[in-house]
Amino acid sequence: MLVIGENINASNKSVGQAISSKNREFLENLARAQSDAGADYIDVNAGAGHDSWEHAEATMQWLVEVVQAVTDKPLAIDSNVPSVVEAALRIYRGDGLMINSVSAEPERLESIGRLAAERQAMLVALAMGTAGIPDNVEDRLTACELIMSHLAPLDIKEEQVFFDPLVLPIAVDTTQVLVTLKTIQQIKLRYPSAKTVMGLSNISYGLPQRAMVNRAFLLMAAYAGLDAVILNPLDAKMMSFVKIADMLTGKDPSCRGYIRAHRKGILVD
Repeated sequence: MLVIGENINASNKSVGQAISSKNREFLENLARAQSDAGADYIDVNAGAGHDSWEHAEATMQWLVEVVQAVTDKPLAIDSNVPSVVEAALRIYRGDGLMINSVSAEPERLESIGRLAAERQAMLVALAMGTAGIPDNVEDRLTACELIMSHLAPLDIKEEQVFFDPLVLPIAVDTTQVLVTLKTIQQIKLRYPSAKTVMGLSNISYGLPQRAMVNRAFLLMAAYAGLDAVILNPLDAKMMSFVKIADMLTGKDPSCRGYIRAHRKGILVD
């Protein structure tokens, strides 16, 4: 399972302050720590900016440069604003790349889709449209169909798309967990070459002992067909559960990855 490190996100108070104050050392250390912990991609979200889109674009470029100065891991450029994504891509170096994200909104699909096509980037696609997050599997799949119908003419291949089935807090609506899991299953059936990804920690928002809930949900989602997960790679126990999920779902032949992690002493009970 691919791990996308979530920690460099301006919505986190300390990270947002570091971005605003241009605290390069803080952000470099955070990028380096996620890379060392085993993240396959580093997500970078510079926020929307308080002054103008030009400010947001410049901030994203600065953040991409800061992160790429200390790690060769590919980045997930995290913005739904086409101009911000484009600004980041102008200075991005390396072949591996993910853009996070688009939804079934034709204008953004067109502009961000073209950027993904030009760079052969992976593209996170949210199973939702202009009306917000659907509360049922069928409407989420309809959004996925709209997304693919817009991306195909742009020469975006199915294997470039990472569909996000969307995760709502279970504390808000306990029925939505099964909707997410069934959406993953249906996406895998309809688009066998596409991948699935989700922001794991959304599930436990508002609950006590969130990490325990997140780990259990990871195993359930892995069984449903989850291919990638956005999480905190500095949580060693969670990273151990990623190894377990791969092993239990047949993605770790002969349990080699799990045993290798045990021998390295990085599994945490």
